[in-house]
Amino acid sequence: MTATGAGARRTPPGRAGRLRLRHSLDVAVRGADLLEQKLRILRGEHQRLLRTEEEAARAWRAVLSDAETWLLRGLLLGGQRALDSAAAGIGPAEADIRWTSSMGVRYASAVSIAVPPRGPAAPTPGNTALVHAEAAYRRALRAAGEYAAAHAAAELIGAEVISTRRRVRALRRHWIPRLRDALTAADLALEQSEHEDAVRRRWAAGRVPAPGGGSPAADPS
Repeated sequence: MTATGAGARRTPPGRAGRLRLRHSLDVAVRGADLLEQKLRILRGEHQRLLRTEEEAARAWRAVLSDAETWLLRGLLLGGQRALDSAAAGIGPAEADIRWTSSMGVRYASAVSIAVPPRGPAAPTPGNTALVHAEAAYRRALRAAGEYAAAHAAAELIGAEVISTRRRVRALRRHWIPRLRDALTAADLALEQSEHEDAVRRRWAAGRVPAPGGGSPAADPS
């Protein structure tokens, strides 16, 4: 069964049904207009977030490459034991996430990652290269958090763009045309019904010939 057929079954006959269809069509058109406005805003936001994600990715890769270079130098100078000793003095990092929303979509706008400093009793890195590597990896960790937030935000907004576009398409291509068809059919049915009622009233009042072309029946009295 088509949507028009299903809607026609649920729509009462006559003027009440036509008014209901007219209201449904107006609501659908307004809804499609609002969704298209939302879609334009979301597309702009998505493009901005994609640029932010790309910049964050480049920054993260650059800092990570620098950190890996210093780490390799530190390993060549001190070996694995020096690296293990240096890593033992670093505590777990903490992330502070700030949230925002756009057109009903909530996503992380920024991530701040803090790595606690070495404790006073913690051993210091065994060579200068490992000192530089530690500082570089701290920067890389912060850059990774910013990239992760930008990537997740772009994905969330991108998914909302796709969902909103599908809803607009469903309204414009399917639901609104079916409602218009149903409204046109209701208009024709109502016009025909009113015309038939008018003909019956005139015939009953004796102002039109009786069916079959004869004259109205005479009063037997």
